[in-house]
Amino acid sequence: MRRRFALPLAAAALSVPLTLLPAASASAAPADKPQVLSSWTQTSASSYNAWNAARLNQGAWATYAFDWGTDYCSSSPDNPFGFPFKTACARHDFGYRNYKAAGSFSANKARLDSAFYEDLKRVCNGYSGASKTACNSTAWTYYHAVDIFG
Repeated sequence: MRRRFALPLAAAALSVPLTLLPAASASAAPADKPQVLSSWTQTSASSYNAWNAARLNQGAWATYAFDWGTDYCSSSPDNPFGFPFKTACARHDFGYRNYKAAGSFSANKARLDSAFYEDLKRVCNGYSGASKTACNSTAWTYYHAVDIFG
């Protein structure tokens, strides 16, 4: 009778160490995640373009486990007065969410807000005359809202 229990007990004993191994090492984000995050949250147009290209191809960046979630411009209009601010708001959310997750939000907030403002001004550069003035004024308002309340 002892032999019948020996094999199942041995198999169970061998499987216990495998269940205790941490799975985190297999799913850890690449070591350069902070550098990639930083490169996508700068004030330049090239930083914005690199982030947007990655946003449109998120699967290629899956191992980095970035938070791509967004509510766009939160409770403000995404396209105030017809100015398309939605994507700028999405990048701003990306920066906020990922720096908060990394535990380094306060050290990066001012730059994220500045990048947001630069993104909004780039939208406004597509206009001229009174439309550009109105767009820039709206961009300034959006920037100050996140600067103060973000």
